[in-house]
Amino acid sequence: MDSLELTREELEKKKKKDEKAREKELKKLKAKQKAEAAKLQAQQSTTSSKSEKKKNAKREAEEDNLEDYTDPETPFGEKKNLSRQMAKTYNPSAVENSWYEWWEKSNFFEADAKSTKPPFVIVLPPPNVTGALHIGHALTAAIQDTIIRWKRMSGYNTLWVPGMDHAGIATQVVVEKKLWREMKLTRQDVGREGFIAEVWKWKNEYGGTILKQLRRLGASLDWSRECFTMDEKRSKAVTEAFVRLHKEGLIYRDIRLVNWDCVLRTAISDIEVEPIELSERTPIRVPGYEKPIEFGVLTLFAYPLEGGLGEIVVATTRVETVLGDTAVAVHPDDPRYSHVHGKFVVHPFNGRKLPIICDPLLVRMNVGTGAVKITPAHDPNDFKVGKRHNLEFINIFTDDGKINKKGGPEFAGLPRYEARVAVTEALKEKGLYRGDEDYKMSISICSRSKDVVEPLIKPQWYVNCKSMAQQGLDAVMDDTNPKMEIIPKQYVAEWQRWLENIHDWCISRQLWWGHQVPAWYAMFEDDKKKWVVARNEEDAQKEANRIFAGKKFELFQDPDVLDTWFSSGLFPLSVLGWPDNTEHLRAFYPTSVLETGHDILFFWVARMVMLGMKLGGDIPFRKVYLHPMIRDAHGKKMSKSDGNVIDPLEVINGITLENLHKRLEEGNFNPTELKTAKEGQKKDFPKGIPECGADALRFALVSYTAQSDKINLDIQRVVGYRQWCNKLWNAIRFAMTKLGDDYTPPAEIVPAGMPFSCKWILSVLNKAISKTVQSLDSCEFSDAATAVYSWWQFQLCDVFIEVIKPYFSGNDPSLASARRYAQDTLWLCLDYGLRLLHPFMPFITEELWQRLPSKKDSLRKQSIVISEYPSTVECWTDDGVESEMEMIESVVKSLRSLRSQLAPNERHERRAAFVRCRKSDACEIIKMHELEIATLATLSSLNVLSERDDAPLGCKVDVVNEALSVFLTQKGNIDVEAELEKLRKKMEDIQLQCDSLKKKMSAPSYQEKVPPYIRELDDTKLASLMQELLSFEVASQQLGRQSSQS
Repeated sequence: MDSLELTREELEKKKKKDEKAREKELKKLKAKQKAEAAKLQAQQSTTSSKSEKKKNAKREAEEDNLEDYTDPETPFGEKKNLSRQMAKTYNPSAVENSWYEWWEKSNFFEADAKSTKPPFVIVLPPPNVTGALHIGHALTAAIQDTIIRWKRMSGYNTLWVPGMDHAGIATQVVVEKKLWREMKLTRQDVGREGFIAEVWKWKNEYGGTILKQLRRLGASLDWSRECFTMDEKRSKAVTEAFVRLHKEGLIYRDIRLVNWDCVLRTAISDIEVEPIELSERTPIRVPGYEKPIEFGVLTLFAYPLEGGLGEIVVATTRVETVLGDTAVAVHPDDPRYSHVHGKFVVHPFNGRKLPIICDPLLVRMNVGTGAVKITPAHDPNDFKVGKRHNLEFINIFTDDGKINKKGGPEFAGLPRYEARVAVTEALKEKGLYRGDEDYKMSISICSRSKDVVEPLIKPQWYVNCKSMAQQGLDAVMDDTNPKMEIIPKQYVAEWQRWLENIHDWCISRQLWWGHQVPAWYAMFEDDKKKWVVARNEEDAQKEANRIFAGKKFELFQDPDVLDTWFSSGLFPLSVLGWPDNTEHLRAFYPTSVLETGHDILFFWVARMVMLGMKLGGDIPFRKVYLHPMIRDAHGKKMSKSDGNVIDPLEVINGITLENLHKRLEEGNFNPTELKTAKEGQKKDFPKGIPECGADALRFALVSYTAQSDKINLDIQRVVGYRQWCNKLWNAIRFAMTKLGDDYTPPAEIVPAGMPFSCKWILSVLNKAISKTVQSLDSCEFSDAATAVYSWWQFQLCDVFIEVIKPYFSGNDPSLASARRYAQDTLWLCLDYGLRLLHPFMPFITEELWQRLPSKKDSLRKQSIVISEYPSTVECWTDDGVESEMEMIESVVKSLRSLRSQLAPNERHERRAAFVRCRKSDACEIIKMHELEIATLATLSSLNVLSERDDAPLGCKVDVVNEALSVFLTQKGNIDVEAELEKLRKKMEDIQLQCDSLKKKMSAPSYQEKVPPYIRELDDTKLASLMQELLSFEVASQQLGRQSSQS
């Protein structure tokens, strides 16, 4: 019966009885504590000198045998020689040394096209040949290697293909700078053939650095299949794709507007264009000009109407383009200009008559003057107007950004921004200038050259993408039978938007480095050109002779090269041998997963899908996982000028602040930028970056992937995982001391007769395995990493390893069986746990796994790399055991919380504790597990009290739940008021939860709208909260009585 329900007389009797029992119990407790204290003091006095001698002897022995703790030298490519004893602390550089070379030499990463195992294929997004490893590459490598190692261990014939992209523009720029720096020569000075030879020379000497760096990250790529987008096989694929698509009419030549770079003298793709938003006039440095050029200015000037009938005022941010104007547009409904429809204005510099046209699509009456100058050859919107109205297209710029002859003799030869000033002055002289004003606008900058992009009309090669885009769209959007999945799903809408609104793809570039367009033009005597497309010059000559039979002509190959994205778009096909029907193509196409950044969903992913389906007959991959973009810890985009760029190798190896600054000084910064960058580094890395190792960096990056589209990378988190590696290291060191040199794991482990803690750790291991595999399968990599981490940290290290220590504290024969079970379970957990963790942290898991003893008469795999990935074992799952451990951990948590409230000098002493149970089943569970609770909570003793027992005096108290309260003894008097205040706060919190739940359950629509199982859960939760509230009330009353008695 509840004590609150007793009559007053009964309460008085019970109170007297309880007081007597309490006095008796206190006498016993004090006597027991006194005896224990005396015993402990005696033990300490007799053993302190012995333990000190032992420590000194051990220290001296270690100093004498340092070589026992140091790995012997390992010949390159041989299996690592491990030290006889494990080092005391984890050292990433020592652990990560030698393993990769052995893995690679042992061919662990190579796929076999003849294998009967199911294939699993990933193609590494080919990094630029000019590039060095950056944090984005590290993220890609960490995720992909996690996937490929998991699949390799899960019995798949895994292929991860490495490759490099020839990076047309980037590579050409690098080599041109090198030529000028070393020989003061331009590419035109050495000629095309000589320049290409220089590029190959540079590529062979310096290119591919990034692939070597990927090895340092542990990326288990099949290096036997390493390829380059400009090698012979890939070049053959590019040529074949162009010829086939041209034959089907999908590749054609046309004159259109392109993004033109006047420094590089080539068309560039949209991805190489970076917009800069301006809110007012702003000076910006442009290559080739000594002084900054002013942008964000709107210039107004007047066009005289033909016949002296007045003028029309127009406005422009690029006044130099007036030289290429071919019309003025107005809105057909604008009454201000109705009288000039069909009339002409006169060009101020060349006298040309420009028609006044009506265009409701372009002109907005309420913007500016309502009249717009039209330059079809130099503006995307004007280009469309020119097509609609059949206007003349006049290109006024040379390829290097100077005014050409069509711009008029007054301005010809002037660089475009000098022409801007000259045209403005000329308008003023003619009395046509009407002023200027600040203007909010965007300008486009080439990411490679930093030049301002100029829209130019040029003849180029294009791919008609419409039909291929529809196939790519259907592959994802088909509700009944989707062929391809995009993860995260938020990017499906972007996929749809891109492909539904696709434009034809300009694939030619005016560079020398790249795949030269496999097209030849026949030049006839009348200077007319006709084009033929062929696989080589011999075929082109035959085709031209057939088409132009009887005519005299010379044949020349198009000097242009193809867009780098064209060869990259063929990569999943070309790396497997296409266009030849190779064994590898049949075995490994389509590939399994594409993992890349969401920023190139269209530029690369969509184009691979279009070309793969068109030329390969199937989608190139079944699943696309798009990882987030990495920012710094403050969410700011990484920029060299801000000093917040993180080099993965500097995180792996560590670097001082001084050397971080030194790297900046070697860059191309002006003094202001250098100062800003150094200040940024000093703020973020005041002591530099400590050595973290590849494993910690990889684990941190994979853990971050839950952050949707952006990762705010804090190096301290990487440092935290490096410290966690030390925890793993120590767990194995502990295990090795408890297993002993002669330990041999059993052939089979059956939980039936095991101690409680062993059953529990196997049950939660089962859940960790299930959660990890499930998360990996659904590309929830952060969840997978969390599942592994949580098991290792919070269940194996924090609980199991601690709770089994009493089994090894002596040679008690009664614990022999439990000790053996604990050894076997510990070994099994380490074996399973290391294999579970391996895809995330390959180096430390290999090193530690190699140190584990092997089963007797069993052939263990050479390496953890090719061992079996853990799978669940049905007989390990035990929900009852887990439920009991949950109760134990709740009790321990409350006791630890009470301990933390003690005075600092008392917190580390073992203390007596009590658990008071309000339910008999809870009482039985706690009694069964007194040892586990006492061990985990560091208690000197634990007494289990029933509801009928009086609460002990002189204790701090906490309510665990509705069934349990805990008491921890402390020295001196209890501050009852402080303890009561803590209880009151907790009661207020529970009361709020009760009130909130009652409000929800009393809502008019609750019974109709809330499912029965939810209503049942709410009922249970409310009952539990009410019971817990009652427990707090009882605890408060007990403290109140204690206060009155004192």
